[in-house]
Amino acid sequence: MVREYVGKNVYDVLQDRLKLIFEEFDNIYISFSGGKDSGLLLNLVLDYQKRNYPKKKIGVFHQDFEAQYTVTTEYIERTFERIKDDVEAFWVCLPMATRTALSSYEMFWYPWDDAKKDSWVREMPEHEYVINLENNPITTYKYKMHQEDLAKQFGRWYRLSHGEGKTVCMLGMRADESLQRYSGFLNKKYGYKGECWISQQFKDVWCASPLYDWTLLDVWHANYLFNYDYNKLYDLYYKAGLKVRQMRVASPFNDYSKDSLNLYRVLDPEMWGKLLGRVQGANFTCLYGKSKAMGYRNVTLPEGHTWESYTRFLLDTLPTRLRNNYAKKFNTSIKFWHETGGGLDEDTIRELEEHGYHIKRNGVSNYTLNKKSRVVFTGKIPDDTDDIKSSKDIPSWKRMCYCILKNDHICRFMGFGLSRQEQKRVDVIRRKYKSIEEMNYGV
Repeated sequence: MVREYVGKNVYDVLQDRLKLIFEEFDNIYISFSGGKDSGLLLNLVLDYQKRNYPKKKIGVFHQDFEAQYTVTTEYIERTFERIKDDVEAFWVCLPMATRTALSSYEMFWYPWDDAKKDSWVREMPEHEYVINLENNPITTYKYKMHQEDLAKQFGRWYRLSHGEGKTVCMLGMRADESLQRYSGFLNKKYGYKGECWISQQFKDVWCASPLYDWTLLDVWHANYLFNYDYNKLYDLYYKAGLKVRQMRVASPFNDYSKDSLNLYRVLDPEMWGKLLGRVQGANFTCLYGKSKAMGYRNVTLPEGHTWESYTRFLLDTLPTRLRNNYAKKFNTSIKFWHETGGGLDEDTIRELEEHGYHIKRNGVSNYTLNKKSRVVFTGKIPDDTDDIKSSKDIPSWKRMCYCILKNDHICRFMGFGLSRQEQKRVDVIRRKYKSIEEMNYGV
């Protein structure tokens, strides 16, 4: 059964949202990754457009990361060939900085790097709608810009190429994919006419996620119900024994995918052989990704070291750029916990006091549910907090050390969020959480 809200199921609600989008925005395009959510959204929107706005042409933007499963490429090609006459098609294969979590020596790798054509894992697609360095019309593109910036700047260019008017990019993002996405939808600071699933990026350029409250069951139910084509990689994942929530279509080198990198060797052995020569550390991560070597499970502290001294030792072994990246984040965290403080539960505060940690309260945190007390450390940051039951929110040198061992360049393990300009500044994004009953479903 499809979930229902106030007498409407999610499909009916989607039709209302698409009506709003087509009425409010002059230029509409869909970001199509090749995954289940963006693929479903593309099919649903095209069906709606043909029924209600047959004369309006929408755009389809695909950002190609070069390294991917063969069946994913086949699905994308199949889709573009099917819709190319009905849409404005943009298959973008431009060099861009893409984060890698496989190497201690590289923060980024560069899909479609024109200086490394010999090591590309695939040949450049040859279709009239493919955009590369030789035919690039995107005037807002900068050579080897960050992947997130390329996606955003495409939106600016799309608006400019269509003249005046409001532009919207539709994304297949859903709130139940992660807590970060869920909390992001609740932040309505930049919402459009009170809708939490529409946010502004630039002047007259917006992003919309009309599937934001759909579940996994809704997605697959719709694919079955309407007999839509989808990426057959999910069938291979199912046969390989993955749980539904483990099935992701993403770059094999980022920190979300490295634990499943070994699947390439099983599901797509020819592609696996090419991946080995493309990004440093692919084979090592495949072999040791779930071992102590990658900081996956309990790491044993070397004899004679504290976690602080071991962290400093590891920093000294890194290239300057990576060392500075980690050092800046660690210093930011230490300063935060000494001057501002984070919101902690009363039980955790009591434990810290009972174990002799030097802390004090510093007001109330506005970024936590139930307005938790904000706590600062008046003494040194703990070496580890193994003696504290609820230690996941408490800073320590052990957590910093884990970030280095896990090649966690973003330092998610310490609570840092994504930043599109890591070398310039650190953006610590804290969202305000509300109960699920307050979630606005747009009905």
